[in-house]
Amino acid sequence: MDTEREALLCHAYPKVQAFCQKHCLTFEVVDLRWGIQDTEALDHSMMELCLEELSRCQQTSIGPAFVALLGDRYGPCPVPGLIEEKEWETLRAQLSARPRDLELVARRFQRDENAVPPTYVLQEPDVGEAHGPEEASLTAVLRGGAQEAWRLGVLSQEQWRRYHRSVLEWELDRGVLLWPGAAWGATVFLRQIRDLHKHVLDDCALPTVDRGPDGCLDADAQSLLACLKERLAEAHPEVLKAHPLPWSRDLLNPKNKTHARYLQELSEQFVAEANHQILAGLRQLDAAPQALAWLYQELGHHLRLAAEATATFCGRQDFLARLGRRLRADEGRPHPPIVLFGPPGVGKTALLCRLARDMPGLLGRRTVTALRLLGSSGGSLDARQLVQSLAFQVCLAFGLPLPPAQVLARRCRLLQLLHALLHTVAQRNWESLVLVLDDIDGLDASGPAGRRVPWLPTRCPPRVHLILSACSGQQGVLNSLRQMLRDPDAFLEVQPLPAGQGQDLLQRLLASARRTLSPEQRAALWACLPECGHPRTLRLAFEEARKWASFTVPTPLAATAQEATHQLCARLEDTHGQLLVARVLGYLTAARFGLSEAELKDVLSLDDEVLCAAYSSWMPPSRQLLRFPPLLWVRLRQDLGHCLARRPVDGSTLLAIAHRQLAEVASVRYLSGRAKAERHSVLADFFSGAWSQGTRKLITLPLVGKPLSLDRKVAAQPLWFSDSVANVRKLQELPRHLLLAGRTQELRQDVLGNMSWLACRALSGGLESLLDDFELCAPHLRCPEVSLIREAIQLCRPAAELRGLEKSTLYTELLARLHFFSKSHPMLVGQLCQQAQSWLRACPHPLLVPLAGFLQPPGGPLRATLTGCHKGITAMAWSQEEQLLVVGTHDGVVAMWDVAEEHPVHFLPGHTGEVWCVRVFAQGTRAVSASKDGTLRLWDLLSGHQKLTIWDRWSANTTSPQARSLHVDEAQRIVYSTSGSKISAWDLETAELLFRILSQASDPWLCVSMLEVPAQLLTVSQAGVVSLWSATVGERQSQQRLSSARGETPTCAALWQQDTLVTGFSEGSVCLISSRGDRLLEKLPEAVRLVEVSEDGSLLAAGFGKSVRIFLADSQGFHRFMASDLEHEDVVETAVFGPKNNLIVTGSRDALIQVWSLSEQGALLGLLEGVGAPLSMLVRAGALVVGASWQSSTFRAWDITHTRQSGACTPFPDRTGRTAVSHHGSYVYFPRIGDKNQVTIWDLAEGEERGVLDASSEVLCLEVAEQTKLLFAGLLSGTVLVFPLNSPQDVLCIPPPEARKPVHCMALSKREDRLAVAYDHIVLVLDVGPGDPCPAVEGPRFIFYTQLPETIAALAVLGDSRVAYGMTNGELFLYECATSRVFPLEAHTSRVSCVEVSHGEQLAVSGSEEGLLCLWDLGTCQWKLEMSYGSSFSRGVQCACFSQDDKYLFSAWRDGSVVVWRALDGTLLTVQFVHAVVNRIIPTSNGFMAPTRQGWLIRVRLQCPAARASPQDALQNFQKAVWMVKTRRREELATNGAAPQGPGAEVALENEPKANKHSQVCLLL
Repeated sequence: MDTEREALLCHAYPKVQAFCQKHCLTFEVVDLRWGIQDTEALDHSMMELCLEELSRCQQTSIGPAFVALLGDRYGPCPVPGLIEEKEWETLRAQLSARPRDLELVARRFQRDENAVPPTYVLQEPDVGEAHGPEEASLTAVLRGGAQEAWRLGVLSQEQWRRYHRSVLEWELDRGVLLWPGAAWGATVFLRQIRDLHKHVLDDCALPTVDRGPDGCLDADAQSLLACLKERLAEAHPEVLKAHPLPWSRDLLNPKNKTHARYLQELSEQFVAEANHQILAGLRQLDAAPQALAWLYQELGHHLRLAAEATATFCGRQDFLARLGRRLRADEGRPHPPIVLFGPPGVGKTALLCRLARDMPGLLGRRTVTALRLLGSSGGSLDARQLVQSLAFQVCLAFGLPLPPAQVLARRCRLLQLLHALLHTVAQRNWESLVLVLDDIDGLDASGPAGRRVPWLPTRCPPRVHLILSACSGQQGVLNSLRQMLRDPDAFLEVQPLPAGQGQDLLQRLLASARRTLSPEQRAALWACLPECGHPRTLRLAFEEARKWASFTVPTPLAATAQEATHQLCARLEDTHGQLLVARVLGYLTAARFGLSEAELKDVLSLDDEVLCAAYSSWMPPSRQLLRFPPLLWVRLRQDLGHCLARRPVDGSTLLAIAHRQLAEVASVRYLSGRAKAERHSVLADFFSGAWSQGTRKLITLPLVGKPLSLDRKVAAQPLWFSDSVANVRKLQELPRHLLLAGRTQELRQDVLGNMSWLACRALSGGLESLLDDFELCAPHLRCPEVSLIREAIQLCRPAAELRGLEKSTLYTELLARLHFFSKSHPMLVGQLCQQAQSWLRACPHPLLVPLAGFLQPPGGPLRATLTGCHKGITAMAWSQEEQLLVVGTHDGVVAMWDVAEEHPVHFLPGHTGEVWCVRVFAQGTRAVSASKDGTLRLWDLLSGHQKLTIWDRWSANTTSPQARSLHVDEAQRIVYSTSGSKISAWDLETAELLFRILSQASDPWLCVSMLEVPAQLLTVSQAGVVSLWSATVGERQSQQRLSSARGETPTCAALWQQDTLVTGFSEGSVCLISSRGDRLLEKLPEAVRLVEVSEDGSLLAAGFGKSVRIFLADSQGFHRFMASDLEHEDVVETAVFGPKNNLIVTGSRDALIQVWSLSEQGALLGLLEGVGAPLSMLVRAGALVVGASWQSSTFRAWDITHTRQSGACTPFPDRTGRTAVSHHGSYVYFPRIGDKNQVTIWDLAEGEERGVLDASSEVLCLEVAEQTKLLFAGLLSGTVLVFPLNSPQDVLCIPPPEARKPVHCMALSKREDRLAVAYDHIVLVLDVGPGDPCPAVEGPRFIFYTQLPETIAALAVLGDSRVAYGMTNGELFLYECATSRVFPLEAHTSRVSCVEVSHGEQLAVSGSEEGLLCLWDLGTCQWKLEMSYGSSFSRGVQCACFSQDDKYLFSAWRDGSVVVWRALDGTLLTVQFVHAVVNRIIPTSNGFMAPTRQGWLIRVRLQCPAARASPQDALQNFQKAVWMVKTRRREELATNGAAPQGPGAEVALENEPKANKHSQVCLLL
């Protein structure tokens, strides 16, 4: 059946494999007879291997497990390899009358007394003896003896059949007749040649039937074959697939058309039958779905391994008892984890598995034990998956809510969840939790964390225990653990077993294998292993000794584990060939997570040297394809035995080196020098698919002598097997192999610079996995383009969290960030941008395609966006010496972050209320935190341990933030906790209260500070009373009233020069207060909100309202440093000076962060993208500044030395939002920073200022007439200036209708022939027309008054001089200037933020701050549609406009998103997050332009396919988002109780939403 095998291999298997891959399944064919000689196929061990493989297939396959090709040959009957003693005696009794036969059997079988019970083992024929004839004679003799014994009744029929069954019948019995699952997992293809019996003696027919030794027909075999077919037909007719063939003399010739048609039909039927069985198996799995099946499979895997590890466990009772005492002692107190360490193979795994089994008895109470043997499964290979599985198990075991998806998406959130779960469990007094993690070294060391273990809690709460094991040695993580856990008692060394226990272990292993040793062999064994108690060495010795028969002369064994491992490799090389062993172990060691058997056979089929060695003595069976003979691998795998581990990883079972010693030895022996790069190169070829899908590879076989181009038939490696199934194995393995093979060009072009790869990796494994690949490869590439791509992906994290990660999000985000560099870096970034544009053009869903860069580009000051807290951040402090950031949160967590590495170091739960202050001291190694729960907690930042808790409950009731503070006197070891009502001093060593000072209830303290010289406490009360107190005993030393700020209330304070308090007051006073008295420094126009002193005390910043004033220190105090203040657009909340006092960073309530140059007299260097909420604090360490908000769980870090950018990457420096755009997006106009009486002209292409236009007053609004090239500037004085853009010196001035009336807003008609100017309640309408030398503005043509107490907020003007305007209270009107009539429109419920008319002037749209868009029919003055959209962050419309064809509405919202609607029916088409507020949208021919508050100009093309988009598509991946549409027609029909009629009703009904499990609400009324 060789031609059938080849046909299936060429045509059927690839199709079934592709089908399996689409369903996330692995397809593997086990055909041990492929590519071997006939003599090997007749070997008795061959049958045993085949049956073992068959059993493996039946146990693991969910589809077809057995396929037979049955023709007209029964096949030879193999000689049994083993005969049990009792059966042997029976046969010998029957052969005693035939001495020659008995002598033959006795010579070929030898008694093995080491087997239990003893057996007779078939021996290979002597060297030089003919193998075939004697084997046939031996078979005949044994069959005769068995026949006679069966006739006499001394041998059972089953025993008789062992001598009368061919390999074929053995396999059919096991695969069909005796298998309960044959009906759905077995198929027998039956070739029936018609009239074969008439031609059976023809020479051309003899190859198709059984022949005897003389070459004639074997009638007995043909009879047995007929019986076998009858049995199959009776038992399982459904598995038989008959293929009748007419007889012909060249029937077996593949060129025969009939035979070729048969092979094609066979292949097609195989594919159909296999696919049907696979689908049936999948349906059976889907019939009983399990939401957490992955978790139960993971737990079951570790439990099975634990049972195997403890099956032969012996000794260690004293050590277990010691551990039990330690665990019981730690039950009621916080304690460090326990780390068991020792050299590899000393028995740590078995010890921990036994400990986990006995845990309830050791603790004497209800205990939940979570056991993980790290590195043995996909869920225990990296820290993220490990923590996730532990969190789910703990939640299920203790009845806690399962973690949500947004927590699982980020590694840092998972870590915090685990720490929080441990402390939650600790509150349950009736049960304990024990986490047992074996082999911390088993975590993927090639990943980003390397040997770091920041996810481990360094302190366990009561009733929670963490037990780890680690290998001692330089390559392990033990050193990292010792640095984390400073307590030496946390480490327990596991010693080798005593000699007696070592011998006991070896005896147990032999007994479990039903083996023993002769006294001589036992003596020889112990002579090689004197006093050996190392379990791994004993295990290796056992694997050698179990192969010794009683007649075997034992070989010397190695005395150490390393020597024994080398000895094992040498024995394997002798048996299977050095090349094959080297390549198999080399590939398994080189693979990141291991290889499946199918993958390994494919890889070996790509290795030319291995194939040449395999086919050195015979030719391969096919001239078209070449594969590695599977039998050679299966034999080696059988001999490797316990050295291979099976890892379930992402639905596949991977083979890996089971023991660290073997992996290290294999690396030394087989992956040294060039061999390492060569092995990784072959693996890279396989996972890249370079030789798949029919691509032929040249090879020169020894017996051919010339190059052959042959198909290796390896699996295809696309990125996606189907729309939803990614090629996870390729994604996991390929980057590492390309890197280690030195193929960096392919790595850059095909992986890190390939948009399809990036999208597939991110969508299948999350952005964290994609960034892990970059962290693995980028340090070795030293490529600036790779660094740009990596940073751009990091910047995409917020968008992925806002709307979920989908392809369109990733493509648009990366394109909008990398487009800046597409020309300067064409090789990688430019290619990536082209790929993104190509995909976006072909996308079938509505979306906005970036035409230029408009999101924060990589290479800027942003260094990290960290999200590891569930609630807002309330306190921050730097440990500069240790480069750690300490963060306090609303939910009471204190967290330590390594900002440079972007990972949390410790989560320190303990507080139960908001953390309102954190102080770091002791050279950055200690911190103290104060919380709303009334406690102070002292932390060791190096170990993460809580040193002590101070109960200071009086602080829990204070409500004044500025009165709450912590001060640490390191010299006296005192911590001072202050609030408005008291000051408490505590001993840092003993937590003893030293003293407490109480304030007057009617006059609480609002500012408290510690003066260092002398050591005094200074308090300033609400009434302005300044008191000085002794810092050692708490006695009052002086008291006086403020003389410099009478009647004012303190608002903020900062210490200056160790003895002076700079204090801000409610009416603008800034005073210097010390023990010597007080004096007024400056009187500011508004209440002082912040004071900040530089580190060296040379500069002072005072924030008031929307301004910050800078002062320079002098001998008298401070004097004003700059003539002008630093102006903001919203209230300033926080500020921090730069490292050299040449910069200051300020944050305001509008979430903007601004960097100012003090050396350039307050020049604005740049804007930093905030955290999406009003900034409440800034802290600095070196050049790194971190900003956070009480309202956001995200905080960001910037390098402020990289604030200034150049070229197209430079944002225009506008913070007002009062921007205008001209020349189709080439120039932007905005009020000048520092002097709003001027207008800056900014060249976007060059990224620089091109000029300034002078105005006589502050510029409040700007409009551009693109066609006539006019710039209109509305001023605070009420004047409107008109600047011709071609000759800006020819300025036209339009005076205000009344003095001192500022311009509120302006609008141009769509044809730019009308200009409307709105004041508080006056509107001017002017004509704009052609003129010479520049266009003319005439009028005002109309003036009208709104006559309302509310002011105008937004307006739009039509070409016929109608004006639509909205008010601050939400009211809307349409005013007809020609007739002086006003038409009230239905009002919004809040301020109208925008009004726009369509280009056809038939429709208008209005938006309001409550998040409502209304579409109006200007002919009827009635609304047609009401549209609303809200995300989980904020609501409210900022601006809106129509597309140029009036088919779509573009709207910008205050959460930083742009939403596109269909104007016909209000369908939401797409949402694009731009991460900034957009104040104006300008439609273009195919999309729009929009300037943002971050200084970027958005340029996008709207791509909307003709087919109607589903209303829920745009929000399908959002975490929390809502959109609704209400139509007037449907409202009226609902009111009248009528059913919808007409075509309009059909549109409404079509838009009825379906259930959307991703979005909370998607509703159409």
